[in-house]
Order: sequence, then structure tokens, then C-alpha cells
Amino acid sequence: MSLVSIRDLKVSFDGVQVLHGIDFDVGKGEAVGLVGESGCGKSVTWLAALGLLPLKATVSGSVKFAGKELVNAPRTTLENVRGGRIAMIFQDPSSSLNPVQRVGKQLIESIRLHRGLNGAEARAEAVRLLDLVGIPSASTRIDLYPHEFSGGQCQRIMIAMALAGEPDLLIADEPTTALDATIQAQILDLLARIRAETGMAMVFISHDLGAVSAVCERAAVMYAGRVVEQNGIQGLFKNPRHPYTVGLFQAIPQLDGPRQRLQPIHGTVPDPRHPPAGCAFSPRCARASDFCTSVQPGLVRQDDGCDLACFNPSAHAIPAAYGSSAMISEYAR
Repeated sequence: MSLVSIRDLKVSFDGVQVLHGIDFDVGKGEAVGLVGESGCGKSVTWLAALGLLPLKATVSGSVKFAGKELVNAPRTTLENVRGGRIAMIFQDPSSSLNPVQRVGKQLIESIRLHRGLNGAEARAEAVRLLDLVGIPSASTRIDLYPHEFSGGQCQRIMIAMALAGEPDLLIADEPTTALDATIQAQILDLLARIRAETGMAMVFISHDLGAVSAVCERAAVMYAGRVVEQNGIQGLFKNPRHPYTVGLFQAIPQLDGPRQRLQPIHGTVPDPRHPPAGCAFSPRCARASDFCTSVQPGLVRQDDGCDLACFNPSAHAIPAAYGSSAMISEYAR
């Protein structure tokens, strides 16, 4: 049984549609990645699911969490789910933490709201959470302000705050953005370890295919407000089918072999106010036919278990620019 079941989720802002019927499931304890360029609708999908979009947004469809409908649900229903049952780590930890309040006070507030702990008991739990996410000397640093921590430590504090309610689902929205490679690896290891210890499910939103493969079992590729391909990590890395997915892999530099020019995906994500006819990727796709420019493909389950929205899928078993790299064996093992 799915922990979260999203069906035909649509979002528009001032009459401009930006999500075009998202179908997506997350099972209990499962880690699922969402990848794609900026503007593809990855973050909007989950902000809509949790009722966090501004009032000008119009949301339709269904988002069921543990059987409860969240779309257009009463505020009390959403408040009982947000933070406690579903927690979200936002992209920029420095803007998520209040700069004029000590981190301990902010963390204790989450513990009090979601767990009902107070006083010394809440403080002890806050110290435990900071220890859990790897903040050194947590018992003494709990009373420091956010600016007294590094960017990577602020991200760890945000993870601790998300864990304060002991959620069933953690949504990590590009949690390694703006962090250097070493700190990124530490955050990914931390998320994997916490998942193993708590058994919680996770949705990992990222541009980084390698990061997604390191912490997820399955991934969905989004483009222009639609899921265009979905598969297990092994299948997605070894046999990407959608031309957009292939392009994402081909744009990644090799770590081994001769130096070669990258193969970028030419063009940009279409303006949602003026979407192209047919497949949204057709203006950028070398495999597009006249049929592609007039008919929008649906997401269809393939014989190999891949969900694909494409009339002319790629025949490549492994993208040449990336598949020969040692990274694929490292990430998709």
C-alpha cells in the first residue's frame, strides 16, 4: 500500500497551468528521487501536496496520505500532517532558520509542537537530534545563533528540525545545493543513515543524478510539469529511454577516458504561458516527428517496468557520454 498517492495533480497560477496531471506514489520506507531542470515542477508538486502554495494558486486532483485526502483539505487536517507526519527540508537553510533566534529555541519549538515535550525533556531531545545529525559539541552549541554555524551545519540543523516530529515521510528539496562536494557527500550519507535507522520514506528532489542514485531506489524525471520517465535506479541509469533523460546523462562530464565536449540539451524549458503543441520536449528533441509536435504522449508502463511518455524513445542501452564512466558503477550499484 502506498504511503502517498498522487493522482492527476494539476496546478495553475493566475490561470497559467504549470502542472499537467502528476501521478506519483511513494511506498512506506521507500526513497524516491525527482530530477529535472529548474522550472519543471519538482518543488511545486510537493508544495501543492502540502497546501503551501500562495492563494493565487489553483490546485486540483488528489493527494492521499495514509488514506487521507490533502488537496483542499481543512487547515486543521493539513496542520496535523505537516511537520509531524510529513516534514520538508527546503533548499536554502540560511533563509529557513530565524537569524535572531538561537537554534536550540527553534528546534525546541518544533519538538514542543509535534511531540508535546517541554522544559528539560525538550532540550535533551533537541541535543539528541543535533548529535544525531552530526553537530559537534551539541550540548554547548545548541544556544548559538544560525550565523555561528557553517552552511553545511545549518543544513544539518534543518534536517534535525525536520526529524523533530518523527515523520513518516521526509521531503528533501535539493538539500545539497550550494554545498561543496565533501559536505554534499556527508549530507547524503547522513540522510541514508537516518532512513536506515528510522525506516521513514523520503522524496529527494535534485538536479544531481548522482546524488539521487546514491540515496534513492527509484526516480522520476520531470519536464515542463509532467513526469516523462520513471524507473528503478538501475534501470534508469543503465537503460534511459526518454530523449530528455538521455540528454541529462550526456550533459554530465566523464571522470575517466579522453576529454570530450559535453553534449548539452539545446534550448530551454518552455514558457508555461506559451506551451508547444504536442510533446513539450519536441522543440528540443532530435528524435521528434510530426506526430510528436501535435499529440501529447501519456505516461505508459513498458514491458520492462519503466513508465514512459514518449512516442520515439531512445534506442541507446547506455548513453555513450556517461555510461562508459566509472561513476555509473559507483552510483547505480
